[in-house]
Amino acid sequence: MNTEPVIPSIEDIQTAYRRIKRLVNRTPVMTSSSLNTLTGADIYFKCENFQKAGAFKFRGACHAIHVLKHSGSPARAVATHSSGNHAGALALAARMQKLNCYVVMPENSPAIKINAVRSYGAEITFCPPTLADREKGIVKVLKEKKAFFIHPYNNFEVIAGQGTTMLELAEELTAPDCIIAPVGGGGLMSGTSIAARALFRGIRIYGAEPKGADDACRSLKEKRIIPSVNPRTICDGLLTSLGTLTFKAITENVDDILTVNEESIKKAMALIWARMKIVVEPSACVTLAAVLENPELFRGKKTGLILSGGNIDISTAYRLLYS
Repeated sequence: MNTEPVIPSIEDIQTAYRRIKRLVNRTPVMTSSSLNTLTGADIYFKCENFQKAGAFKFRGACHAIHVLKHSGSPARAVATHSSGNHAGALALAARMQKLNCYVVMPENSPAIKINAVRSYGAEITFCPPTLADREKGIVKVLKEKKAFFIHPYNNFEVIAGQGTTMLELAEELTAPDCIIAPVGGGGLMSGTSIAARALFRGIRIYGAEPKGADDACRSLKEKRIIPSVNPRTICDGLLTSLGTLTFKAITENVDDILTVNEESIKKAMALIWARMKIVVEPSACVTLAAVLENPELFRGKKTGLILSGGNIDISTAYRLLYS
């Protein structure tokens, strides 16, 4: 019996886009001459901080619910575990499709993300901030609420939905030399890498993650999933381990995962806020941080960076930048 994980193809991602393009925001691609001068690279920012629910996660959640609704499933509710962005995305997508939504969230999740989930009408169950507790909590919720589980990243339809970010970027960015996406659980990185590898010959595909949460980098190098244990980073969206599907997609398509230090993440965040006048959360800033720490890789290169989200409040941003 073949138990090899099945990951989306470029055709699956294109199909996903046809399904959700009227439901998601087509986010802008922005440039900054000052950041190009500073880095020596030709950078194009795909700004998913302007996506519905404030992050790329809405694409995958929207697509997974679309497929569920059209599958003939009798499910009237969906559920997930998430520290924030997937929770908010699923809650909004469920509300749009008139489904109930239940979310297990770590008790230390950012307040802005907790409030967003509540505002979209989802019911939250809090748990201790460990993967084991999240998984224990979701099992209980699924049983009690008879809800359909939509994993934050290790889900075929979610990955296909996240890959639509790259499809849009590809329509505006001709012949890029490099693409960089953040890596947490790997859903965005998977969809991005599958699409980029299919669309652009010779492109270099990089992931970016904090040094204090470098499990994906170590997993890629050791060719096995290494769990994220006690990650230490300001990037609350990049704390989770890879799944079987995302590990396969990343192993097959990503050239390297660049790890960055916390000071570089803060510097990148400050630069984006100051030079581009847009709100981004720390998890989104690892892509620019990777360019700042590795100028020799990107100097003179046309480089697409995915800014994954903007769910952060001003007071938290100030504390992070100036603490």
